[in-house]
Amino acid sequence: MSSVSQTSSTAAATNFSSAELSGQLSTSATNEGYNSLGTDDFLALLVQELQNQDPLNPMDNADMVAQIGQIREIGATDQLTDTLTSLSNNQQLVTASGLIGKNVQGLGDDQSNIDGVVDRVTVETNSENDVRSVKVHVGGKTMNVENIRQIQPE
Repeated sequence: MSSVSQTSSTAAATNFSSAELSGQLSTSATNEGYNSLGTDDFLALLVQELQNQDPLNPMDNADMVAQIGQIREIGATDQLTDTLTSLSNNQQLVTASGLIGKNVQGLGDDQSNIDGVVDRVTVETNSENDVRSVKVHVGGKTMNVENIRQIQPE
């Protein structure tokens, strides 16, 4: 029995490139692939697995429960990520609103140095990826809150 498993593992190993066997794959490309998978993708894979399983040797109940647990864990992680992103965005808005009337120095959206009193605060949303950015306005120029270098009381 061990000779059969050794033969099949050797045959499986010959199907991989030497870079894959030595573990030199690009981790950024691998991570990008996994990051793009969502709960719906995982569910689709699970349904395909169930449809294509051997009827004489069905999936073990423990494996099914483990996969359902993974689905719930992925959903909870996605929800936590959304909540933390929202909390971070709200904290940036609170921080920026506290800067109204204060003298700030930083890098403007047009890459120029800005030095002046914050007049107002706005929130802009990128339509391509729904990323929010909090901007402070100094005179006629704007800058992201992240680009403020110095804050001085007025």
